[in-house]
Amino acid sequence: MYALVDANSFYASAEKVFDPAIRDKPVVVLTNNDGCICALCDRAKQLGVGKFGPYYKAKAVLARNGAVIRSSNYELYDDLSNKMMKVIGQFAPDQHVYSIDESFLHFESWQPDEGWAAYANRIKQAVWQQLRLPVGVGIGPTPTLAKAASYAGKRLGAQDGIAILDTQPAIASALQQMSTTDVWGVGKRIAARLEKMGIHTAWQLACACPKNLRAEFSIDIARTVTELNGTPCIKWDTHRANKQQVYSTRAFGRPVTDRQDIAQALAWHAEKVAEKLRVQQSGVKTLTLFAHANPFASSGHYHKAIQHQFDAPTSDLRALVQVASRAADTLFKAGVVFHKCGVGAIELIDDAERQPELFVTNAYNPKLMQCLDKINGKYGRQTIGTGAKGTHQNWAMKREFLSPQYTTNWRHLPKINCDMG
Repeated sequence: MYALVDANSFYASAEKVFDPAIRDKPVVVLTNNDGCICALCDRAKQLGVGKFGPYYKAKAVLARNGAVIRSSNYELYDDLSNKMMKVIGQFAPDQHVYSIDESFLHFESWQPDEGWAAYANRIKQAVWQQLRLPVGVGIGPTPTLAKAASYAGKRLGAQDGIAILDTQPAIASALQQMSTTDVWGVGKRIAARLEKMGIHTAWQLACACPKNLRAEFSIDIARTVTELNGTPCIKWDTHRANKQQVYSTRAFGRPVTDRQDIAQALAWHAEKVAEKLRVQQSGVKTLTLFAHANPFASSGHYHKAIQHQFDAPTSDLRALVQVASRAADTLFKAGVVFHKCGVGAIELIDDAERQPELFVTNAYNPKLMQCLDKINGKYGRQTIGTGAKGTHQNWAMKREFLSPQYTTNWRHLPKINCDMG
């Protein structure tokens, strides 16, 4: 059996963990630069506000209903996600973290003495008691049916977040109430083509012939049908493959016209890329850097990119920041109103495959980078870094509603005042 454990409105729920005063209020989380809505709690959804819509259009409605607005606090979300996955992983011998708020569990042939429903409730209660994060638990004989159970737990029946699809009647009942787009791996385009074939529900899809669908679509759809019928086909790798490219890009919080701001932003992105490379134990051979104006503006269009080739692969932030700082002279153009810049590592070499160059002086210092990463890991990101990225970043991403980074920044630790009187 498989289980899918996923957090309910994860970003919005994470904002409520350390702020009990807002747990009964509508909470809305905004995307980068506070432009669009990316997450809503259930109370906020009841206001009729749509996800991924512009914030300014819903601002008045949210204000009238006392909604709490938050900027995306990625540091908090990432840390809470890691903690949540550790709690979930204690309940099965095999775990696959699917996304920041979803995790699969595989129980093989093991079954709990108290039954699957009680066991799912134990998982749900453990996450709530230890982290104050609400989760749903769906259990089924395949990953696809576990996904379907997760949907059923939130949308069908009692809607208590728990659903067990361990019998054929239970599976049939749930799939008959689901459309094809509710099935994991079936997008709108495929669903539209399925409708033309007379397949409108998940149950009708399960009853279709896998061979015919493979010929009409792909092997992935055939596997989905097989999984809906209780035979596991989807496997996940024990170790995720390293990314072939690593980027750090972001729009400015305000229009930028100063060369120094461009240089600082490029240095900041170079540090992020170097950090990501060290996490996956890779080095960059070719680095690309770019800066451009707003492509949607009626005038003033500008885009420029350059590439730098390192003599030897590196993930040393000093090397990347040095290149980024020099690149500002080439990318900057007076009179241009810059909207965005970024840095990308586009040719990567795994550390295990790195070959030393006989005639290349390599300034890469692994011990120095390990020390830096440990300091930032203990005291919070950006605790130590290069001065090239500046201390007063006027160009930084707009996050006017940012909550404290309670778990990753010593300065943001929650404080409790006790009245001894």
